[in-house]
Amino acid sequence: MTIDPYYARFGALEPQIAVPARSDVGLIVVIPCYNEPNLRASLEALWSCLRPGCAVEVITVINSASDASAEIVSQNQKTLDEAQRWAESRQDPRFTFHFLHCPALPPKQAGVGLARKIGMDEAARRFDAIRRPNGVIVCFDADSLCESNYLCAIEQHFEQDPRTPGCSIYFEHPLEGDLPAQVYEAITLYELHLRYYVQALRFAGFPYAYHTIGSSMVVRANVYKKQGGMNKRQAGEDFYFLHKVIPLGGFTDLTTTRVIPSPRCSDRVPFGTGKAIGDFLESGELKTYPLEAFLDLQSLFTQVRTLGSKTFLPSSAFELPRAISSYLEEQEFGKALEEIESNTASAATFQKRFFGWFNGFQVMKFVHFARDTFYGERVIPVEARKLLELMNQPMDETASVRELLLRYRLADRHGTRM
Repeated sequence: MTIDPYYARFGALEPQIAVPARSDVGLIVVIPCYNEPNLRASLEALWSCLRPGCAVEVITVINSASDASAEIVSQNQKTLDEAQRWAESRQDPRFTFHFLHCPALPPKQAGVGLARKIGMDEAARRFDAIRRPNGVIVCFDADSLCESNYLCAIEQHFEQDPRTPGCSIYFEHPLEGDLPAQVYEAITLYELHLRYYVQALRFAGFPYAYHTIGSSMVVRANVYKKQGGMNKRQAGEDFYFLHKVIPLGGFTDLTTTRVIPSPRCSDRVPFGTGKAIGDFLESGELKTYPLEAFLDLQSLFTQVRTLGSKTFLPSSAFELPRAISSYLEEQEFGKALEEIESNTASAATFQKRFFGWFNGFQVMKFVHFARDTFYGERVIPVEARKLLELMNQPMDETASVRELLLRYRLADRHGTRM
């Protein structure tokens, strides 16, 4: 039997689920689960969804490292037992649940990236088995909720746009509830920071500006395999994975439903939502990137689009602010430009190759460079308000952080570039 090259080279584990997939499975939801006491709420949210036309599977990867504490091992076992009992009481042949228990992953690799990879690899295998290579793999989290039309909206989105390789689903963190008030203050700031970053990149003219939230990303199985699958990063796995998919072209925003990620504090990863909440609870503040960094990017991108139609363009032709010119010098922009031009026959090709080089990773590196070397950290609502002013959508100085966030949410929900 011939082994699929993807699994031979990139596969995390051997096949894990013995039960064959139904031939009409169109969506497979993958949930990484680590030390999670309330997985059932996420499963209930999915089970309560309106049923799409296709069959659905949910694969939960309950995982821990081989050196995990006894408390985590015990919690994972408890979660597994409770989830299996819960699933047994809910019978629907077109909506099935599978639980993969991975209690001894290599400590150096164990984490959310590897857990997602195990589940997504398994989902891809199951689509392969039913000869549905463009089946849809949906990423979710073990502490997230969703709107009741979630599954139907995803199915409809991919049916209406058969060429899209993947999408980012609209999300909203809860801004009130049973947690301490400081948590909701923190998540309001942090979500505003996330939305400000994406909208600032769109204002700058970056073509690959999308949210990269692990619980809100969706990809076709064949695209997943073609791009080498999920990485094993212990944090930021979503950002790194999606920035291999987005540049393929045709990536989309799905704004007709909503994912509701948890706002709780967590020390599981070195950055991200849980870490940001913890930092705020400890220090009482969160900061963001300086707007000047995005204006510098805008200057670069504008000149790429206006000068890129010329042949043999030297890097000296670009007149750029000091921060970005310093960064480009470090990145050997001149050499990169020569290589880009040597393979360019048109302005469109030039731009595509340029943004293949100055991609999402480079953008993030530059923004950090500009913050750390030139401009410093900034106050989130101040920068968010300044961006609105530049886009001719000013808000009164008395507007609260929550009101600012609601304005940014409105733009994202409508799928617009503010």
